[in-house]
Amino acid sequence: MDVKTWTFLIVGVTFALYIYIAIRSRAGSTKEFYVAGGGVPPLANGMATAADWMSAASFISMAGLISFMGYDGSVYLMGWTGGYVLLALLLAPYLRKFGRFTVPDFVGDRYESSTARLVAVVCAIFVSFTYVAGQMRGVGVVFGRFLEVSVETGVVIGMGVVLLYAVLGGMKGITYTQVAQYCVLMFAFMVPAIFIALMMTGTPIPQLGFGGMLQGPLGDSIAGGESISLLAKLDGLHEELGFAPYTSGSKAMIDVFCITMALMVGTAGLPHVIIRFYTVPKVKDARISAGWALLFIAFLYTTAPAVAAFARTNLIGAVEGASYAAAPAEGGAAPGKTAPDWLKNWENSGLIAWMDKNGDGVITYRQGAPFEGKPIFQGPSGDSAFRGPAGQRLVANDPTDGANELYIDRDIMVLANPEIAGLPNWVIALVAAGGLAAALSTAAGLLLVISTAVSHDLLKRTFIPNISDRAELVAARIAAAVAVICAGYLGIHPPGFVAEVVAFAFGLAASSFFPAILMGIFSRRMNKQGAIAGMVLGLGFTTAYIVYFKFLHRELNTPEHWFLGISPEGIGSIGMALNFAVAAAVARFTPAPPTSVQELVTSIRVPKGAGSAEAH
Repeated sequence: MDVKTWTFLIVGVTFALYIYIAIRSRAGSTKEFYVAGGGVPPLANGMATAADWMSAASFISMAGLISFMGYDGSVYLMGWTGGYVLLALLLAPYLRKFGRFTVPDFVGDRYESSTARLVAVVCAIFVSFTYVAGQMRGVGVVFGRFLEVSVETGVVIGMGVVLLYAVLGGMKGITYTQVAQYCVLMFAFMVPAIFIALMMTGTPIPQLGFGGMLQGPLGDSIAGGESISLLAKLDGLHEELGFAPYTSGSKAMIDVFCITMALMVGTAGLPHVIIRFYTVPKVKDARISAGWALLFIAFLYTTAPAVAAFARTNLIGAVEGASYAAAPAEGGAAPGKTAPDWLKNWENSGLIAWMDKNGDGVITYRQGAPFEGKPIFQGPSGDSAFRGPAGQRLVANDPTDGANELYIDRDIMVLANPEIAGLPNWVIALVAAGGLAAALSTAAGLLLVISTAVSHDLLKRTFIPNISDRAELVAARIAAAVAVICAGYLGIHPPGFVAEVVAFAFGLAASSFFPAILMGIFSRRMNKQGAIAGMVLGLGFTTAYIVYFKFLHRELNTPEHWFLGISPEGIGSIGMALNFAVAAAVARFTPAPPTSVQELVTSIRVPKGAGSAEAH
């Protein structure tokens, strides 16, 4: 069967499974809608947490960023991995013992302030929408290629699927759906990684292949018969084409530190991950499920660098110096090396493009942008009138002065990796199903956070305290439906690559939620005035910095214009520091919290009597 048929089959089966689980696990009460009734076993919750955590950024974009950035891309790997450890050790058990449905619930009750709760709600919605934009973009990328539709149409299809099982099942349906999605996404990520590791390095363990020697038919063709390690070969290819060596870093150390820190503490402040620890029966189970989740996450995160190196090596070997047409132009590439079919298939999705600047019919891949901005194709993909002399899709952008002729969207690297390596069609379709599972699982969790913030924190706990359980449930589902529509718009018009967009969300969470939560747990002296001032300033500063460089003045988005050389992806660390400083200063010059609140803070950290915690 061809790729499209396999994709319809595998994706269709997995979607049917998700929807079946959502229907069977349909929430009948607000407690089931918000926290799955609080009765999820630790192992299942660990799988669901891992699926919730490993979003499209982890599955689709992280390896793609590492494959282009090399050593510099490791900040995403280190930040997200360290962040989960921070969350599991510092926050999750204490928040679970506090026993509230949501992070704004914790902030509002800990600081005894409706204003603090309202600020936390705004932060939760802001962070979640930024994060979910990356997920919907990932869905659009997958559907755009494998269902041969536009990215925009792919986003709309994903919206419909998420709307069905997130709005219907709530947290109860999402939890058990995410267990299935974890199995799908891990199988889809590991199968091609194992195949390619065997083909290139002779070992079925990708982590060992990452530092191994190239061998086998595919490895020999890339290494030219010489005995050389994968990373050494990749460094050599980069240097030949004018790129920085793959294993060396070009980012300033302060930026590396700030990005890693923002990703770490942003993890600990992400509301859709924190809420997962409310779904288990006891505090002890929250700790156990955090350990399971860390193990499940490690499988993908230790494999991603190998996948990135495999994809990058195969990509350069396949496209550089290849003739786009079957017969090369005079003076072009040697006969026999032509552009692979996967390049032309992905070209139709608008995620890869070749502009023949020198007219030789040969793909020249070098450092630098081939043209201004992203490719804007002239006419529909099937219209031959908008094809160049070699059959390539024409683009409307003006070419740059550089030698590079090839545009590659970083988000395609994992999805195209099986095609680049020549794996069977069913593996290609399996990866598509895995990418969708990763994106949809996280999108569902984020949409639930948004709907919960509106129905529970705004309506039930702030504006309409006497609202009935049924009316609150209806409000939650309406809010989720509206959130899906907004998320779809952001997915069609994202501010960057999937992992970049997600990094912004982490920075916003780091600068707003993390200090308020951490000081709420470990500081008896922190009061509502300090928490509110810190959250407002941290979120405002970080948002303004990101908007200034990524939207208003993109031409200034370079290290020489950044504050202390810190990129928008890492500015959340500075926002967090400002939050801590302002909160501590304001708390020092304002009245201390009531004695009851201080005793509550102490009781959160005491393990005695840790058992079921009632949410209210």
